[in-house]
Amino acid sequence: MKYANNKVSDLQIAYIGGGSRGWAWTFMTDLSMDDSLSGTIRLYDIDEEAAKHNETIGNHLTDRPDTTGKWNYTTSKSMEEALTGADFVVISILPGTFDEMQSDVHLPERLGIFQSVGDTAGPGGIIRALRTIPMFVDIANAVKAYSPDAWVINYTNPMTLCVKTLYHVFPEIKAFGCCHEVFGTQKVLKGICEERLGLKDVDRRDIHVNVLGINHFTWFDQASYKGIDLFPVYREFIEENFEEGYSEPDRNWANSTFNCAHRVKFDLFNRFGLIAAAGDRHLAEFMPGGEYLKDPETVKGWKFGLTTVDWRKKDLKNRLARSARLVNGEEEIELTPSGEEGILLIKALCGLDRVVSNVNIPNVNRQIPNLPETAVVETNAVFGRDSIKPLIAGEIPDNVRALVMPHVENHEYVLKAALECDRELVYRAFLNDPLVKGRAGEADVKKLADDMIANTLEYLPEGWK
Repeated sequence: MKYANNKVSDLQIAYIGGGSRGWAWTFMTDLSMDDSLSGTIRLYDIDEEAAKHNETIGNHLTDRPDTTGKWNYTTSKSMEEALTGADFVVISILPGTFDEMQSDVHLPERLGIFQSVGDTAGPGGIIRALRTIPMFVDIANAVKAYSPDAWVINYTNPMTLCVKTLYHVFPEIKAFGCCHEVFGTQKVLKGICEERLGLKDVDRRDIHVNVLGINHFTWFDQASYKGIDLFPVYREFIEENFEEGYSEPDRNWANSTFNCAHRVKFDLFNRFGLIAAAGDRHLAEFMPGGEYLKDPETVKGWKFGLTTVDWRKKDLKNRLARSARLVNGEEEIELTPSGEEGILLIKALCGLDRVVSNVNIPNVNRQIPNLPETAVVETNAVFGRDSIKPLIAGEIPDNVRALVMPHVENHEYVLKAALECDRELVYRAFLNDPLVKGRAGEADVKKLADDMIANTLEYLPEGWK
């Protein structure tokens, strides 16, 4: 890459999963709206045709007169071709298909185990990880071989185990996991702050928070806006609006499978004293199964949704149709900032800025002193030229740590299970998971694990067969 006039040109970015029909367009759009970066995006995907489509869509964005960020999009035929000489590597893949995810999410329902997402915790997250970890072993080895000095940005779930795998295979890798869930909770605090304090146009980034936890089960123990402690403001809002929840101005929980009224957050605050900093769909999956996910009626009462895989399949059809329209020039991408911070972090790592943001990396600096050093944790970090310096978040309170630890333990079990094809460790993780514990007998849980493994065998190493 080359530097001149506070701009970076000839930047080389390898995009693993470059055929994405969703997040790739978000990434391309953000890049097209920032003139401080330019270079080449090398799209690699096992579906080469999908990557070719995104090559066309990306280069069309570059050709438009209303875009300022100019990039050359190319399709790579191999990871070696994509990675060789890359400055950054972006990973955003779907491990398997929605047919496998159908089993991940819905097969546990036969034991009364409901999942609202099924990609991080619970039985679905565990089985998805068994598919994903071998893929990340390959990616880590490829990065080590072809671009060992590149910064690697992961967006794939299960986030924690993806990052954990990268470091397990290549300990010197410069990798981190990026997740927008914290931003969503900052946005909720922004809205409550504006409403309660009579303020206008509060910038979400001015809501300063201390972040501690693990991905999708993250917490704030501090939150302030320009010197104002937001904990009393949040507490007062909850006291008056607990039953109704919080309705974001641009979202209605009942009209989208992804939205919520934040009542789970409110309840967790009342119970544990910290602000839970992820969407309610994710938070609920880390808690015991008899609570927020007891059954569909309970879920409805907490005002969030169960994201069905049938919905995801229909949505994919819509996105495939949109991809065709974008390729054929029948539709244009609207230039609207996504609110993601990936581009800001790339700029900071290039030395163009300095950014404090939440990040998923190993706890080797004891960012959270009372979680294991081997854990991958989510805390704030300072991003600067070619460096990420994690901030010490402090100890997580004992009552919240007790909720987090079963999942930290499971990350160890599942990583080892995936690497060694160890079915007994999968059983142990299932039985240790809060969604599963107490919901069925051991024999039924083991049978469920066996059946879920059988349904995803196509994407598992030979050792499972």
